[in-house]
Amino acid sequence: MLAPQRQTLILQEISRSGAARISELAEILSVSEMTVRRDIDALADQGQIEKVHGGAIALLEASNISEPPFKATSMREQAAKDAIGARAAELVKPGHSIGLMGGSTVFAMAKHIASIPRITVVTNSLPVSDYLHREGNQDQVVILTGGMRTPTDSFVGEFTIASLQRLNLDLAFIGTHGVDLRGGFSSPNLYEAETNRSVRQRTKKFVVLADHTKWGKLGFSTFAGLNEADVLITDDAIDAGAVKALREEIAEVITVKSGLSE
Repeated sequence: MLAPQRQTLILQEISRSGAARISELAEILSVSEMTVRRDIDALADQGQIEKVHGGAIALLEASNISEPPFKATSMREQAAKDAIGARAAELVKPGHSIGLMGGSTVFAMAKHIASIPRITVVTNSLPVSDYLHREGNQDQVVILTGGMRTPTDSFVGEFTIASLQRLNLDLAFIGTHGVDLRGGFSSPNLYEAETNRSVRQRTKKFVVLADHTKWGKLGFSTFAGLNEADVLITDDAIDAGAVKALREEIAEVITVKSGLSE
């Protein structure tokens, strides 16, 4: 197969799923990973895809109503998200009831709570639910809410909200599309924003997880003002001026080391 043919197939696969790993593409095309790397380099140089560690993702739209798929977002800023997730997991103690909302940063956190005993997890995220059912502690209770499914593999809408309104949580962990001084925490999906607002009202402590790339972004619908968060966990690649501004609005801002600022 000629290089242009391979690259066309690679583009089609990335466009279909939002992202692809080098190992997956090599298997699909029956070529070496080195060949795929060269093809990805060529496509990235042409501005058709974006290279990330271990693969490539589709270029994201600039619109504040576009919502990238879970697979694409999970391959972005992996080190930062893992560090944020590990720090967030430290807030969870045995016996807690917690809400884990959709998104790749919250999914990164789920990997760090799988061994915590006697917790009840309420989630609208299919990846989180699947992971905890597969890898979680035996005495954990995982409740998956239903509703309309988003590109991030989360369930939102009135059925999700109705189920959340009957619950009382110790902590809720929510990811965000954007963090903006005036626009607060926001989502490109109106229904997701409404769902996030609902869970925020049913929790004792509201924790937002956002890597440094979320700073200055503004999605279509705001689900909380900055001062409504009890805790924000971000990574140390965020601008120092942003951290200062955020600390004037939020009770506790935690920055974790991701290695990106070195």
